[in-house]
Amino acid sequence: MPRTLELAPTTERRLLLAASTGGHLAQLVRLAPGLGASDESLWVTFDSLQEKSLLAGRNVLHVPYVGPRDYVALYAAWRRISAELKGERFDAAVSTGSALALAALPAARMAGMPAMYIESVSRVDGPSLSGRVLAMSRLAEMRTQHANWSNGRWKVHPSVLNDYVSGSRPVDAGRPLKVFITLGTIKGFAFDALVDRILDLDIANEDTVWQLGSTPPRRDLPGTVRSFVDAAEFEAYARDADVVITHAGVGTILGLIDLGIYPLAVVRRKRRGEHVDDHQQQIAGMLNDLDIGRGAEVDDLDRGVIESAARRWTSVRDRTVTAERSDASRTSGERP
Repeated sequence: MPRTLELAPTTERRLLLAASTGGHLAQLVRLAPGLGASDESLWVTFDSLQEKSLLAGRNVLHVPYVGPRDYVALYAAWRRISAELKGERFDAAVSTGSALALAALPAARMAGMPAMYIESVSRVDGPSLSGRVLAMSRLAEMRTQHANWSNGRWKVHPSVLNDYVSGSRPVDAGRPLKVFITLGTIKGFAFDALVDRILDLDIANEDTVWQLGSTPPRRDLPGTVRSFVDAAEFEAYARDADVVITHAGVGTILGLIDLGIYPLAVVRRKRRGEHVDDHQQQIAGMLNDLDIGRGAEVDDLDRGVIESAARRWTSVRDRTVTAERSDASRTSGERP
């Protein structure tokens, strides 16, 4: 089998595309056209509201949810994928992680196809645990979206964030800000520190919308409180808000900037039990460097930061309509 896998949008291929839900799946959806993925490609992921939205109308294989370091679920996912591949032909397998890559890419290689792993754009300084394991295994071609840590083993892949720009817009200072707080859908990790900070700042009101995920409220919250929302509700809440405050998760951030929203992304911290590691700090720093959102620590969040984010928009650089809509936004106050 060839060890080098060259994929291009000029040649359509039937691919096995595997990613955990959240930022990993959001990135793979955006990267798939550049990989030459055909309509006959098979997507492997978990059953979720995000999957139903992003992959509507596509061929999807649901596998058991694989959490961080959940080796029993990882084995179950590997068995499910391996069974699906029997008698099927794919040109290659591609994964953006996280743990699901450790099931899908070995299953693909055992079925005789080349494989590629593209590390998450959130990994600014080096690979994730899944990436390190796959790099040592020599089972797949390895790609990073950051040239600063590329090397002989890790080649550079175009970043999903390359084509975004931001701009300014006026905000009505005569009324309280309408705020949408969305904490994502990550299972098993609450983000109480962010909820408490927003309440302490006294910016929440009857127009505030909370999408809490796995963060059960410890106090009464003003406004509309939801655990999970579907894609249509998420878009409606986000577009109606003056500012969107989110955790610094890549999937949520990508969804927001695609809507023309300049997200205020707050970092989850391992020491508070909010994530398995501190990679969201890297995402926040990257947003600030690119100026396509504002990354912040919980303790740095204040009214000035929130009001500043409300006065910004983000959009896609290379669409002709962007310039036209951006010009209009500067005079109307609307996001592009």
